[in-house]
Amino acid sequence: MTDCGCEKARRDLEEYLRHEVCKTEQSDIAEHLANCEGCRDEALVATTLTEVLARACKESAPEELRDQVLAKLRAAQATH
Repeated sequence: MTDCGCEKARRDLEEYLRHEVCKTEQSDIAEHLANCEGCRDEALVATTLTEVLARACKESAPEELRDQVLAKLRAAQATH
């Protein structure tokens, strides 16, 4: 196999992490990540962020906090 390069690995990273690329691309990107610390770190950050967001989506904030956040968001949107 030939290393796919940083540009391709980073461009297709989200699809790769969701297993939405063909097997050839999956293998090429996996090989690249095994040999490129920078891209591997980016993949780790993306994976960690996805896991944190998935956990957060399962939790709910208290009603009062939710209302405060929504009010601030609406106020910020009104000024932009």
